[in-house]
Amino acid sequence: MPASQFHWEREFWRAGYELVAGVDEVGRGALAGPLVAAAVVFERSTIERRSKRERIERSVRDSKLMTRQSREQSLTVIQACATSIGVGMVECDELDTLGMTAANRLAMERAVFGLRAEPNALLLDAFVTDLAMPQVGLIDGDALCLSIAAASIVAKVTRDRLMIDLHETDCRYGFDRHVGYGTKAHLGALREHGPAPYHRRSFRPVQECLNRG
Repeated sequence: MPASQFHWEREFWRAGYELVAGVDEVGRGALAGPLVAAAVVFERSTIERRSKRERIERSVRDSKLMTRQSREQSLTVIQACATSIGVGMVECDELDTLGMTAANRLAMERAVFGLRAEPNALLLDAFVTDLAMPQVGLIDGDALCLSIAAASIVAKVTRDRLMIDLHETDCRYGFDRHVGYGTKAHLGALREHGPAPYHRRSFRPVQECLNRG
């Protein structure tokens, strides 16, 4: 990931916004488990140190293009270099009530509220929030902006760990393999066992299983 991908952060820094948070979420398409968002702040002083900047650039990229092991390794770098990291979640029952768009914004806002200090500006993947601060929603932001990419990794690792832990509690659905997404194996387990409390009732495959029951 080239250094130019700190471009958006630098634009805000030049405008006088010192604490810029990248924000992203994961789990929109899953049939089970929470929607998880993360916010990550890299301070300008960190990025101006070439050794740290290059370490981030080598380790951080769009989480969808990384293996589970490489995301875990990248998370270690992010934790070492970031000034602050916040995580926000919307559980499946709340998501069913709110709908996906509102739940997406709420998870992102909760992630921002989870930061140690309130940021001056936000860089987000596609969405913008209702928070009263300057913000930019970038299409494919996790591929264009290092802070957003870092947030996507934090959110993905956090959610994967939660779903793997859930598998230890209930192994019927194979969450350790598909982390709640609608794979053939997951759909088969849904038909066999029916939905569990951590399935999203508003999603069609889960609704169909409920209607058959």
